[in-house]
Amino acid sequence: MPGGRLTQREREHIASGLAAKLSYGEIARRLNRPTSTITREIARNGGPADYRPQQAHQATIQRARRGTRTAPRADTPPEGLMEEDLLERAVRAGMPRITARVHRDLLLSEDGRRTAAELTRRLNVSPASVSVAVNFLLRQGFVRRERDPRRRRDIYVIDDDAWYHAIMTSERQTLQTARATMAVAETYGLDSSVGQRLAKTAAYLEHVSLDIMEVAERWRALLR
Repeated sequence: MPGGRLTQREREHIASGLAAKLSYGEIARRLNRPTSTITREIARNGGPADYRPQQAHQATIQRARRGTRTAPRADTPPEGLMEEDLLERAVRAGMPRITARVHRDLLLSEDGRRTAAELTRRLNVSPASVSVAVNFLLRQGFVRRERDPRRRRDIYVIDDDAWYHAIMTSERQTLQTARATMAVAETYGLDSSVGQRLAKTAAYLEHVSLDIMEVAERWRALLR
């Protein structure tokens, strides 16, 4: 049951899900458990890289016998759990996991700046994976690229305007979709049922996107 203790079989499913690179939310959905339960279970039992279902189950039994409340791991402070939750929310929103890890690392860095080599080393992933991730973030407006002329390397930067650029990039893409939809509507004829349906969709997308862009501009100016 969702409110009861995890069984050993459920822990084996968690390990299988981690091996398959599933998000915590997806693992939770398959087990009919809250995502917070899965997050805590993994965090207190070695983290995603070192989670072992049998050891986790035995540790839970021992804690239950002692009758003590489970304490977070010494190397997993509360802020670590919040950072993990931040990652999982990005994944659930549709961002690829490695891209979400790159984004989180940039977001939480002191100056919001990392080179590709630093990201590769810190996240323990391949240079190709980092390249794919930063290109996605660049296209979506979450980061920008700067060039270090002295060392001939790219630096990826996330700053106070990152979310503004991401929103504007997304809404420009939606506007393009709206205008393409209207073009198809006109091809079918605005007096036809298909044309009317597409025209209403295009009008809705266009007006909402323009409103969002206006609000983004206004709040950017106010927050400055």
